[in-house]
Amino acid sequence: EFFRELLENAERSLNDMFVRTYGMLYMQNSEVFQDLFTELKRYYTGGNVNLEEMLNDFWARLLERMFQLINPQYHFTEDYLECVSKYTDQLKPFGDVPRKLKVQVTRAFIAARTFVQGLTVGREVANRVSKVSPTPGCIRALMKMLYCPYCRGLPTVKPCNNYCLNVMKGCLANQADLDTEWNLFIDAMLLVAERLEGPFNIESVMDPIDVKISEAIMNMQENSMQVSAKVFQGCGQPKPAPALRSSRSVPENFNSRFRPYNPEERPTTAAGTSLDRLVTDIKEKLKLSKKFWSTLPYTICKDEQVTAGPSIEEDCWNGHTKARYLPEIMNDGLTNQINNPEVDVDITRPDTFIRQQIMALRVMTNKLKNAYNGNDVNFQDTSDETSGSGSGSGCTDDICPTEFDFVTTEVPPVDSDRREVEASATQPGQSLQTLLIVFISLVLQRQWR
Repeated sequence: EFFRELLENAERSLNDMFVRTYGMLYMQNSEVFQDLFTELKRYYTGGNVNLEEMLNDFWARLLERMFQLINPQYHFTEDYLECVSKYTDQLKPFGDVPRKLKVQVTRAFIAARTFVQGLTVGREVANRVSKVSPTPGCIRALMKMLYCPYCRGLPTVKPCNNYCLNVMKGCLANQADLDTEWNLFIDAMLLVAERLEGPFNIESVMDPIDVKISEAIMNMQENSMQVSAKVFQGCGQPKPAPALRSSRSVPENFNSRFRPYNPEERPTTAAGTSLDRLVTDIKEKLKLSKKFWSTLPYTICKDEQVTAGPSIEEDCWNGHTKARYLPEIMNDGLTNQINNPEVDVDITRPDTFIRQQIMALRVMTNKLKNAYNGNDVNFQDTSDETSGSGSGSGCTDDICPTEFDFVTTEVPPVDSDRREVEASATQPGQSLQTLLIVFISLVLQRQWR
């Protein structure tokens, strides 16, 4: 929303300045400038726009229009004007403004668009992962942890903290495997955020763009005779215009110069919010989200509504009775759950849906690294970036392993001696599944608020 308003304000500022300066002359050629902003908006919203080619086309079209204005005594055909546009780079009629503006605009827009899509991908990955259904083994462990104290006549005794940690580490084993790629993604987001605060600041590029284009026009006016002579030499002598037109000179208001740029007259965006303040706020939230998935069990288990707390080690439910929980706490991730005493985890069958999200993060991280270096990247729609189908994370068949092409979450087979427990637990199992998803969602909301 902020960047959209920024573009709209920049376009409005340019339009107001040029109308005041050139009046009808600008209005007759305003589509050249309107097309520039239309393409910038299309690029920012994910359109397939080559920024450099688009900017080159803008200056070529502007040269064609201005060349006619400074030479009203001649008639120019479309072929002749096409020949004129080819001299844009050779003659540099606008001075060094086009080159500088191209560098500034491309790197600023690449960084801004990639950063915003990175935020979208991060949010979508988190939302998708938070809704992954727990396995039957996880549901059994949750039932034992939360309901069995009632069966033993200990309704007020809460689970031991370490007991809860082993249950959650087993339940969230696949989610914890997101952590490595998630942290790399967050680091890349922070790097691009630094660019947005520094040389790639889109606000500092777009605010004075009207003045920069005006400087280019002034350069063209000052060098009009030399430019015309070189073009006539290269493209040939044009035919004289009809007598009525040739008698007209360059309109007087075309020679008007722009007033000095006053930063205090910048239009405000997003209710006066500056980019620096916005990025600073987002950076703080991003830093807090590092190691989110590996710390998720600790965040859930320290909630006083869930466990007795780390300080109460003796008077808590350990899965069997009211006593200290003795087993060691498992490490994070799927492979470390092979000996989890509380949750049956099949470490040979990773959750393919979560693996898809890992790939989506990896693809986005690579795009962020490119944006940090000022390099453009191919974008697909956001829905494609994080979709759970095929290579929807933006990768191609030669990059994405085929094991990521499935969307269903595999569950380990159930042993025959556990079927009776599972059958009796079907009803509370559904509520436990919902409860775990609610836990994760609440933590996510607090983290990204």
